[in-house]
Amino acid sequence: MQLPLKDIVVLEFCQYLSGPCAGLRLADLGARVIKIEHPQKGEAGRKLAIKNMWVDDSSLLFHSINRNKESFAMDMNNEEDMVWLKKLIAKAQVITHNFRPGVMEKKGLGYETIKQINPSIVYTQISGYGEKGPWNHKPGQDLLVQSLSGLTYTTGSYDDAPTPVGLGIGDYLCGNQAVQFIIAALIKAKKTGKGSLLQLSLLETLIDFQFEFFTTFFQSEKVPQRAAFNNANPLLSAPYGIYKTADGYLAIAMMPLAKLNQALQCEALYVYSEDDAFSKRDEIKNIIAQHLLTESNQYWLQKATALDLWIMPVLNWNEMISSGGYQVLDMEQKINLNKNKSFITTRCPIRINNKILKSAKSAPQIGESNINIKASLI
Repeated sequence: MQLPLKDIVVLEFCQYLSGPCAGLRLADLGARVIKIEHPQKGEAGRKLAIKNMWVDDSSLLFHSINRNKESFAMDMNNEEDMVWLKKLIAKAQVITHNFRPGVMEKKGLGYETIKQINPSIVYTQISGYGEKGPWNHKPGQDLLVQSLSGLTYTTGSYDDAPTPVGLGIGDYLCGNQAVQFIIAALIKAKKTGKGSLLQLSLLETLIDFQFEFFTTFFQSEKVPQRAAFNNANPLLSAPYGIYKTADGYLAIAMMPLAKLNQALQCEALYVYSEDDAFSKRDEIKNIIAQHLLTESNQYWLQKATALDLWIMPVLNWNEMISSGGYQVLDMEQKINLNKNKSFITTRCPIRINNKILKSAKSAPQIGESNINIKASLI
């Protein structure tokens, strides 16, 4: 199958997560993604390990997010290397970078310079907080941006400390937003021959991610408050949340209290109307929580299924990967490494014409594509 971005060349001047995440998805869609790396150090993300897990000389995280790419090693302070790089830029369609504002300009690789070499280039820069302002040179790390964005006051309950989302959500969301706009700019370049400068930041991405909360705040002039009990979304009424049962946990989504009580048959709930669902959500949630402890997950799920209620079990990873709902998705793929080694990771979550997108190609060694790339430029 010919993938949508076949023959698109992406030069990735990126490190860690946000930029490489964009490159990963572009590669999954068929683009030729070439990492531009320092000849000795490589990309900084090679040394960012999670749980101290390594593959060869690079971290498992690096291999997971940089699979299916190539590497061109060059020194931006070396004149000969810069000649080769500019030849490569002339043949590319996309450049991505996530250095702090001003770094690429100092190296002579800012957008205004690059578009003189390649007027149709889609030049994408990702920063932590935007190109201007008092924070523009602050470290754009995911936890720091989550903390500044207000997101940590949407997770956990009222009396809890600010609670971050337990993964690099700003990096991953921003990288995937970049892909959306890169594809749009490629369509424009195809039609007009003119490139684009795309500017994204982790902070803007996380603010956009919280559009419901900000819209509510702008209209009410009140900061959304987390529920004191079983908070799952500060804007939503009872019963929305996760509840313990006699032998597990259930997630209960939004629904009328009366409909939920058809399954629960809880006497204490009958006194509450739908008008109470938000204003008295904490006491209602507490009543539901105490009632659900009396029976097992399976008991309550049978009741919920009979009434088509929005209730599902809460699974850990072992339970999830052994479930039929997971197995039918075929989400795993094997990545082949050197010396007959391999590891398992997740695949691209997209299907095209009913076909799953998988690639066994591993992340590159530093500069492993230099010879082939230079030969193609002669």
